[in-house]
Amino acid sequence: MSVVDLIMPKLGESIMEATILKWHKKPGDTVKQDETVLDIATDKVDSEVPSTAEGVIETILFNENDVVPIGTVIATIRVGANAAVSATQPAAPVTQPQYEEAKLVEEIPFVPANTMPATGNGQSSDNKIKFYSPLVLNIAQQEGISMTELENIPGTGQEGRVSKKDILAYVAGRGSGSYKPQAASQPSQEVTVLPTNNNQPVTNNQQRPATNDQPAFQPPTVYNGNVEIIEMDRMRKLISKHMTDSKHTSAHVTSFAECDVTGLVMWREKVKKDFEKREGEKITFTPLFIEAIVKCIKKYPMLSSSVDGDKIIIKKDLNIGMATALPSGNLIVPVIKNADQLNLTGLTKQVNGLANAARNNKLKPDDTTGGTFTLTNVGTFGSIMGTPIINQPQVAIMAVGAIKKRPMVIETPQGDSIAIRHMMYISLSYDHRIIDGALGSTFLNAVSKELENFDVHRSI
Repeated sequence: MSVVDLIMPKLGESIMEATILKWHKKPGDTVKQDETVLDIATDKVDSEVPSTAEGVIETILFNENDVVPIGTVIATIRVGANAAVSATQPAAPVTQPQYEEAKLVEEIPFVPANTMPATGNGQSSDNKIKFYSPLVLNIAQQEGISMTELENIPGTGQEGRVSKKDILAYVAGRGSGSYKPQAASQPSQEVTVLPTNNNQPVTNNQQRPATNDQPAFQPPTVYNGNVEIIEMDRMRKLISKHMTDSKHTSAHVTSFAECDVTGLVMWREKVKKDFEKREGEKITFTPLFIEAIVKCIKKYPMLSSSVDGDKIIIKKDLNIGMATALPSGNLIVPVIKNADQLNLTGLTKQVNGLANAARNNKLKPDDTTGGTFTLTNVGTFGSIMGTPIINQPQVAIMAVGAIKKRPMVIETPQGDSIAIRHMMYISLSYDHRIIDGALGSTFLNAVSKELENFDVHRSI
């Protein structure tokens, strides 16, 4: 009989942690090898974690919604002939949250909003100015305790101040309604003298404004007027963080080009029925765009790279991500691995397979990792152009707009003439830390020429 650790699995080279969504097993439950034990989520995709052994779940070390680093033990499984004995054993207690000790010894004053203006001696009219240590305020922020609640917690510290022990007792008891204030004990050893600008001490009944290194505790925001408040779902929060981090990381520049894709449009219209009949797949514009991008990256490999400090890492494997809208309105980017090694039929099957898996929540963690360049089709929803945000740690992303018929001046052997053409704008956002405008624009125009010079006589 032995115990096997269940480890938070590695979900991709850039993923360092995952959130536990749901436990399918509890301590004492039997589990078979490869049976799903829990569901997890990263900023890329949701996934299932299977059991690595057959036996009985002995302990579960994390709760649902906990964020756990990759490689951490999340549960233990007892295997062997006597594994079922562990079903009667209590589960190991879940680790209680740890609060960072305050690095400042001063206390922060708090004056309730309804307190009357201070009198000349620095005291409020009801003599109720309260002081809270940075640690107490830190715990209150983490636990979602409003200033009104904090003000009503009886304190056992010196002069009735709320101590760490008081607020932790309140946190432990407020959920069950069993909170009872503790009796006052020995005077707190917290510092009660506050420094002033002239280095002279002041007594605790003097109000001291919050400084920049001691942020004031803000009350909940009040929204006026007729509003609807919607809480972000987990994926939207992750997308928000990912996009904001990208803007803070890369120096974004966007260039635009216009291309005549009449030949490409006419060719697809001609072959799409035969292609679907032969391959059982619908051919969209996306694999055609990816094919052109891959050919141009071969000429300009810097577009398939990443930045590591002061080093540029050029990726030889061309893994093209394609931004896909989900029914929920969120966005995910599945990746076509080694896209340069696939022909048009292979690209079409990969594009359709990954898009369908994304819409049906069937993507695997590996399907969204390893991308070296990303394509987003903003024209799907009618936009004629876009300025996309780089998908880190990549250095470039291309957006293709809606294809529109427009009268254009074209050159013919008989001279210039006006004709109706299928036109499309494409844009490239790139990281100016390593890609300058010359390279970015050159690559963008190379893709444009590749699409304009599409071979209308090619076979499928």
